[in-house]
Parts: sequence; C-alpha cells; structure tokens
Amino acid sequence: MTEPIRPAAANRPALALHDVSVGHTERPLVEHVELAVFPGQVTALIGPNGSGKTTLLKTIAGQLRPLSGSIELCGEDFQAMQVSKTARIMSALFTGRPRTELLTTKDIVDAGRYPYTGRLGTLSDDDEQVVREVMEATGTWGLRDRDFAHMSDGQRQRALIARALCQQPRVLLLDEPTSYLDIRAQIDMLQLLRRYARERGIAVLASLHEIELAQKAADRIVCIRDGRVLRQGEPSEIFTGPVIADLYDLDRSSFIDAFGSVELPRPEGRPLVFVVAGGGSGAAGCFRELQQAGVPFSAGVLHGNDVDGLLAASLAATVICERDFEPISDGAIERAKQEIRDCGALICCLERFGHMNARNGELVAYAHELGQPVFPSAKAYLDSLDL
Repeated sequence: MTEPIRPAAANRPALALHDVSVGHTERPLVEHVELAVFPGQVTALIGPNGSGKTTLLKTIAGQLRPLSGSIELCGEDFQAMQVSKTARIMSALFTGRPRTELLTTKDIVDAGRYPYTGRLGTLSDDDEQVVREVMEATGTWGLRDRDFAHMSDGQRQRALIARALCQQPRVLLLDEPTSYLDIRAQIDMLQLLRRYARERGIAVLASLHEIELAQKAADRIVCIRDGRVLRQGEPSEIFTGPVIADLYDLDRSSFIDAFGSVELPRPEGRPLVFVVAGGGSGAAGCFRELQQAGVPFSAGVLHGNDVDGLLAASLAATVICERDFEPISDGAIERAKQEIRDCGALICCLERFGHMNARNGELVAYAHELGQPVFPSAKAYLDSLDL
C-alpha cells in the first residue's frame, strides 16, 4: 500500500488552492478560495445546500476548469500535470452512480487499480492484494461477486469508496461520502478514512452535510456560504453557536457547542410548567418531550454547565441558573418560586436531591403549598392535558 508519511512531507500541503474562483459559467459560484490540505489530515467542507461545495470539489478533481487562481497537487501545477500522473496521486468520489451492466462489485473496485495497469487493464498479484485489502477494510469483500447494479445504495457507496482507496491516492476527494449509509456504517467509514489518512499520509478533503460527524471526524473545517469561504479552522473554533448560526442562518441558541448538535426552536409563548431537573435528568427526555409537544416551559434551579443547564438554555423559555459548583442561593430560589407561581404546574425529574441541588426540594414543596399539580415526568404532565 501507500508508503507511510514522512515527517518532511507532512509539513508541505498535498493540495493547495491559491485565490481560486469556481463556477459553471463566467459568474463565479465561490471566489478567492485559499486552502491547504496536508498529508494525514481530514478537512471537511460544510455549508448550506447550493453554496458551491460540490463545484469546488469538481474543480479540484479536474472536471471543471477554475475561473481564476491556481491549484497545486503535491507541489506541482495541477493544470500542467498529465492525467496519467494525477490519477496516481488523486482519486475522487462524487454522489453520482456509475451505470453498470453485468459488473460485479469487485469489477467496480478493480477499476481503482487501472492507473497502475497496462492498456489491457490486467491486475497483477500485487494489484489483487490491494483490492482485497481495501474491500475487507470497507466491508465489501463478502459482496465481491454481487451484481453492483442490484445492491443497496449503502452497499454501492461502500464499494465506490473502496474503489477510490484502491488508487492509493495522496489526495482523496469525497463528496458526501456518508450519504446512503446507516449510522453504524457512517461511523465505520469515517474511522476508516481517518485511519487511512493518518497511517498512509493521505490528504482527505470531503464535503459533509452531517455537521456532528464533521465535528468528530475532521481535523480542519472549511465553511462555505454566499460565494466565499466564510471561515476555516479547527473544529473547536468552528463548532460554536455563533459560527454555526451565521453559516446556516439559525438562531444562535440552536447549536449547543458541548453536544455538537442542532436543536429545534423552543416553543413560543408563556411557560406553562416549571421543570425541576439536574444531572441530566431533564436532558434524558423531559425537555425534548415538552418541546416536541409545543409546550413552553421554565426550568431550574440548574447549574449552567450541567448537561441540563446547557440543553435548557436552548429549549426552555426561562432558565434559573446557579453558578457552577455552588450550592443553590436564596436569590435563585426566589426567582424559581416566582416562575412556579406563574406556571401553575411542576414536573420533578429527580428522584432524590444531592448536596449541590438540595434546595430544589423546596421548590417541589412550594408547588404543593400552592396547590399546584406535581408530576414525575413530562409524559404524566402531557397525559393530564389530554393533547
């Protein structure tokens, strides 16, 4: 297989774009792109549909000519390189499906070795070994004799990724590689791509719609929107509420940094029920059940960086918080009591109270004093409403 990455080579980009503008006509779709992808690095392109991610990848792959700027592949001018040479350096997978008749899965994967064969396309023993190794790694060896045209979309996707890896590229371009794959296959495939990038010095550039997967699988993120690279950096720099909100035109509270997830908007209106939670008891189901039912709610008293505090900040109409690692104060209790009086009902997700949130027990007692109904779960509360 591809030789291990050398330290000196790791300091030079395998793929570099300099002031590149791309598009299908003279009107650019994405302009002035500066980008470098290094050996052993997985870089993810993210952004709204139609922002130009696929067009950029097709331009890098040579399927479209850049409108301006230059592209370097392993230090050489890509436009001046012979096709036979680029085929040994770069492979690409796009979302289109090849039309096949009477071709097996192995026939499709074998095509990845053609840049290394003679005119007849006959695979050597070494080529066959590469094919088998990659097919086993992608879970397609057991499908080698299956008719490619009659397999599931997920199986075909894995076979096409195997074909791209069989080229033993230095640069691997992938357009939505996790499309058609179930969650287990997505995780397995991204783990495989990370391992191949690291162990074999491959520079991977992939467009991904699943931002939670991009956050976990990529070393670097490139955000594309409105005809330009909005921002690029490490996942910790990109996956924040403000950046993701600007990129996808979301409410800034919709993306929760700590979870790497996007939440649906909180229900509108006056809070109808107060939720006592903590330690993940609200995030385990109660908060989202109320949100999905369209019931506005308040929550407290929570610690801000507790799991419940983080999620409630996105889903609850009002959150009463205490400073992290501090016992609940008189002020927080009074604010929570005011919310309880306004709500008229209470849900207690906790079976018992610990030292830090012991005073939340006072809130449950206060609801009883007011004669308000107290429910053990969101389901019990929603059932009482007969929605």
